[in-house]
Amino acid sequence: MGIVVSLILIAVGAILTWAITDTSDGVNLTAVGVILMCVGLVGLVLTMMFWQSWFGSGMWRRTAYVEGAAPAPRRGRRVVVEEEDDLGPPAGPPL
Repeated sequence: MGIVVSLILIAVGAILTWAITDTSDGVNLTAVGVILMCVGLVGLVLTMMFWQSWFGSGMWRRTAYVEGAAPAPRRGRRVVVEEEDDLGPPAGPPL
């Protein structure tokens, strides 16, 4: 569930709770609205907890500097560049 879905659930729940007055016997719209607002709030909190940039990069990860040691490998996409061997002098202009 993302931020947008959570906010939509909260908004629909608030509308059902406070804006609609219905006296039906089958469904209690106030209870449905409160349930939707709670689900949206829980989804919003979980989304914020798992969103890495919300807490900054230092909260979940520690980095230690050791003098003279090799740098730690970076996670993520790795780019490999292959270079050709020297094949001799460059070719001349085409004839």
